[in-house]
Amino acid sequence: MMAMAGTDDTTAPVDDILQPFQIEGCAVRGRLARLGPLADEVLGKHAYPAPVSILLGQCMALTAVLAGALKFDGIFTLQMAGDGPVRTLVTDMTSEGNLRAYAGFDEERVTEIAAQAEALAAPVPNLFGKGHLAFTVDQGIDTERYQAITALEGETVSEMAGYFFRQSEQIDASFHVAAERRGLNGHGAWRSAALMIQRVPLEGGRDRSAPTAMATPLEDSVEAWNRARILAASVTDDELTDPDLMPDRLLYRLFHEDGVRVFSPQPLAARCRCSRERVERTLRSLTREGLEEFKVDGEVIVTCEFCTAEYRYDEPALEVLFSEERT
Repeated sequence: MMAMAGTDDTTAPVDDILQPFQIEGCAVRGRLARLGPLADEVLGKHAYPAPVSILLGQCMALTAVLAGALKFDGIFTLQMAGDGPVRTLVTDMTSEGNLRAYAGFDEERVTEIAAQAEALAAPVPNLFGKGHLAFTVDQGIDTERYQAITALEGETVSEMAGYFFRQSEQIDASFHVAAERRGLNGHGAWRSAALMIQRVPLEGGRDRSAPTAMATPLEDSVEAWNRARILAASVTDDELTDPDLMPDRLLYRLFHEDGVRVFSPQPLAARCRCSRERVERTLRSLTREGLEEFKVDGEVIVTCEFCTAEYRYDEPALEVLFSEERT
């Protein structure tokens, strides 16, 4: 199903969606990710310092538009690692649209950086330092895992993503990501969003990667791409995260000069893949004696880094766990 952007469809979802679109008449397509309750749930559970939450929210939205641009059945993972105050950041999304995320950082060093407004204007070098960015697609044990890695380059997450595509994929792509806590004095609900446009390869003058109904002659030119890139760059953080601005209205604002066609959105959800079964499988891989050093007040406590869920095992529970392994 598809419709022209700009129509007042009050039934269309506003939040927690991935909205694909095509700029009319030229070889440029894109995706808009809008994360509302999803972003607030994930970031609220972690309660990280604001600079880390902003980075994580931006990368969650970035992960959604990147995963949505691929055809896969499995898990897409974005991972950033560096030698700065934020050591690691991981977000992933399944082909069903389930997102999760976490970050590892030095809170004292992050607090020092947060006091410097100029440092937060360039979060990638100042929070991550030197490091790398990795994209991974895992479609299960019977398929070969795809991974691409580049150095962390660019001052912002948007610039970093653009550099990755130019260096690793040799594809023209432009990004604008945003994350903020909207509400009174910045204490409201977390929201994040990402806008991605991409110059697509043509076959016989047609975009073969688009839905069948869009396999029409398209203009593939530097001028058309540059025009789309300039229009996309005009979007503001406030527009991207505005809960009162419908996704199709936002796209119409940006690209109405050329026309823009939107397709059926994909729903997104905050959903972790941790489970008691997986935790117990990991515990059984250790020795009974080796678990003693992990006890806190007589319990082994396993906390999921992604969703903060706790799995607790006291002495009777451990006895049952290892007796089941023997039977």
